[in-house]
Amino acid sequence: MAKKTQTEFGIAMRNFTKYPEMPSAQGLIDYGVRMEELGYESLWAWDHLLLGVDPNFPIHEALIILTAVAARTSKIKIGTGILVMPMRNPVVLAKQLATMDHVSNGRLILGAAVGWYKREFDSLGVDFTKRGKIMEQSLEIIDRLWTEDRVDGEYPPYNLRGAVLQPKPVQKPRPPILIGGYVDAVLKRAATRGDGWLTYYYTADSFAKTWAKVRGFAEEAGRNPDELISTNQLPICIGPRDKIEASMTQWLQTEWDYASWSESTMHSAIMGSVEECVEQLEAHIATGVDRIIFVPYKYEGEQVSAVAKEIIPRLRKKMQ
Repeated sequence: MAKKTQTEFGIAMRNFTKYPEMPSAQGLIDYGVRMEELGYESLWAWDHLLLGVDPNFPIHEALIILTAVAARTSKIKIGTGILVMPMRNPVVLAKQLATMDHVSNGRLILGAAVGWYKREFDSLGVDFTKRGKIMEQSLEIIDRLWTEDRVDGEYPPYNLRGAVLQPKPVQKPRPPILIGGYVDAVLKRAATRGDGWLTYYYTADSFAKTWAKVRGFAEEAGRNPDELISTNQLPICIGPRDKIEASMTQWLQTEWDYASWSESTMHSAIMGSVEECVEQLEAHIATGVDRIIFVPYKYEGEQVSAVAKEIIPRLRKKMQ
């Protein structure tokens, strides 16, 4: 899979809300169309089936909403940011994702991770304590079904006997797979089993340090680290800092989680005037990150447009 030489810029969609607000399926599809019109490279959906109790966070299913966007667009890539892979039957998932790659004509990016929400796993009858092993197995099943003509293999509880998955994905040898997570075992998985690493709310310093680890694991495994793809999701709010900082901080504290075993932090937020935001983002680009996925403040239309029309053009000019 060919790698981009310049940082790309994607954007997240608001497929989950905070109760009692409900996410609008049609609104999300229209949002995806608008993101393509604004020139974003990719659009990313969050993945949960059941999220929260009090408060709970209503959420539209990621694969379905991304497929709907793919049917209405022609250029923007669609990404799962990130899919909780161990919750899903890997054979069904391989078929769903291959079909999505056809609906989008080769625009699918699969971001996947082991998940963190035990209550969700329990409700689905999936052993939370084995989610790492389940994901390793799922990655192998999906990769084989996508790339081999016929698959035979015992993957308890799955017994593949002459399993033929057709049609294969449009992208060859398969759609890119980015592995999300923070601990060394996961970073090794990203370096050896996937096509790169996708992380969430990392400062430039933390990202650079951890990406160096991923590259090191790739070298140890005999892979060329330059072929791996790095992606960081970053919250952003544009405006006079003294006027926006309090509301941005409250949003980051009330609607987002930060794993205690990671370096993800609300302090990764990009905030301030256009010039200040560009300067902060230059530090991220200097790490060599291949893609930044923006999470704009409350997904407000003004923020989304300002990032596309004010921030990204300035960054592209500086990268020339």
